Amino acid sequence: MGVSSRARAAAAGAAAATVWGLLEPLDERLFRSDYRDVALLGKLVTRGRGWQAAGFVLHAANGAVFGLGFDAVRRRTRLAPRRLALGLALAENVALYPLAALVDAKHPRRGERHLPPLLHPRVFAQETFRHAVFGLVLGSLVERNRSRDQSHGGRRRR
Repeated sequence: MGVSSRARAAAAGAAAATVWGLLEPLDERLFRSDYRDVALLGKLVTRGRGWQAAGFVLHAANGAVFGLGFDAVRRRTRLAPRRLALGLALAENVALYPLAALVDAKHPRRGERHLPPLLHPRVFAQETFRHAVFGLVLGSLVERNRSRDQSHGGRRRR
């Protein structure tokens, strides 16, 4: 029995979120913003030096959940996976960005390195870029899996 499209979408989401996390040090320079999502998550759950590992695990888990949601929508539309994933990721960015005010007010380690105030145009631009990268990677991985299935004569599992 093969791997389901749900499992593949979750794995693709986790992989895309990991790529996002690995790119954060580079886009900090591009956007001249010290903010990192991995730090936001990791420093929320640990005080020690393990914040980065914890942040990557949580970010990958979030990506997997997004991948599952993406797969559910993908089954109900004819949009190409890359286009759909990009659109959903950018929509998530716009929908969730207002929560930055809550983070700015309540995060226990706000103001530390990689956790500057988030309600700033540079951070919004940075988050838009990160969500676009995530969506493109997720959609590309799903498209690649679909083409591989079709080239091997396998049926797409739903």
